[in-house]
Amino acid sequence: MRLPLVVIVGRPNVGKSTLFNRLTKSKTSIVDDVSGVTRDRLYGEVEWNGKVFQLIDTGGYVPDSDDLFEKVIRRQIDMAVEEADLILFVVDSRSGITPIDEEIAKRLRRFKKPVLILVNKVDNAQMSINSMEFYNLGLANVFDISSLHGRNMGNVLDEIIKLLPFGKEDTVPDPRLKLAFVGKPNVGKSSLTNALLGYDRSIVTDIPGTTRDSINSILKYYGEEIVLVDTAGLRKKSKVKEDIEFYSTVRTLRALAEADVAIILIDAVTGIEKQDLRIVEEAIRRRKGIILAVNKWDLIEKDSNTAYYYEQEMLNKLGGVDYLPVVFVSALTKQRIYKLIELAKEINQERKKKIETKKLNEVLLPELAKTPPPATPTGKEVKIKYVTQVGSKYPVFLLFANNSKFIPDSYRRFVEKLIRKNFGFKGVPFTLTFKDK
Repeated sequence: MRLPLVVIVGRPNVGKSTLFNRLTKSKTSIVDDVSGVTRDRLYGEVEWNGKVFQLIDTGGYVPDSDDLFEKVIRRQIDMAVEEADLILFVVDSRSGITPIDEEIAKRLRRFKKPVLILVNKVDNAQMSINSMEFYNLGLANVFDISSLHGRNMGNVLDEIIKLLPFGKEDTVPDPRLKLAFVGKPNVGKSSLTNALLGYDRSIVTDIPGTTRDSINSILKYYGEEIVLVDTAGLRKKSKVKEDIEFYSTVRTLRALAEADVAIILIDAVTGIEKQDLRIVEEAIRRRKGIILAVNKWDLIEKDSNTAYYYEQEMLNKLGGVDYLPVVFVSALTKQRIYKLIELAKEINQERKKKIETKKLNEVLLPELAKTPPPATPTGKEVKIKYVTQVGSKYPVFLLFANNSKFIPDSYRRFVEKLIRKNFGFKGVPFTLTFKDK
């Protein structure tokens, strides 16, 4: 099930980034007194009372500006609002309603989506009278808040949860394998979906972003039903490349939330690029099974070593992430496309694999004793005494040690490689947690 999407909009310097940081409990968004500091969109997740939703922080909205950045921001906000399930419209209590606020409210009313007006910088109850005039914007839900101090945020979150379209709690989980095809616009996601299904389920053209919506299709594979999630690009064509990438990113995040295994498509002609690396990073962060599918392989001139050198170059760019399988495919010629399905099924089983505690300790503890963690700054020895696997949705390994807080990241990577060497988990990101015994 996809996570609901909430978008923060408003004119520059009303406190949108501070609100984003407050809700996501992060310091990702840059906060400054200079108007228009947030040039890019920022994405995060918010949890409240057991419910989780996605949050997008947008740049400051300036409706009639000729500034190129502000035009781009304006288009991207419109796109985000089209995708959103709910909008948080932030205004400034100290300046009152401005012509820009009125223009934004007018625009939001067209979308006919739930909107909460958040009257920011109301630091105490005595100042809340300042929020009353914002009812004149013609939107019913008005909350006076302080995103800096957290005032009234609980009430806002309660209202958000009430208005968002969460799935029913008693819904039976779908046991079918769910594959998300993700990647940059025009990398061949829809073409691959069509090739697997044997018919044109998605519109395919040479223009990036011609897929209107994310389309879930059912692939019947030797009697088994597999759900294919084809992530969409732009709703409409745009002259601005950043708009395409933004819209694609929103859809990619939503598809990843739904999937068991992400098949990340890389364009064979351009090779792996920064945006591809960001998608890989996001899939790892969400602990999804991952396959790297190099598409358009039919366009590459090759000899017997081309695939090997291509794969090595990709792995070098991925840094320490060396456990992801690479498959060279062509959606056009259908070369190796069914290998992706077989591999995805294997990786899905690897995600569910549970290693017995006894076996983990028999295999790992002698190895860890041979190469123990470095001593603490005071010279005390650090020993790992017990290992067990926990977690139901993806593998989580719990390691008990003395002085566990001194175990460095380099040793964590060593332990991860040791687990993979002995127990597999190909294509499966997992979590290592060290605790004091």
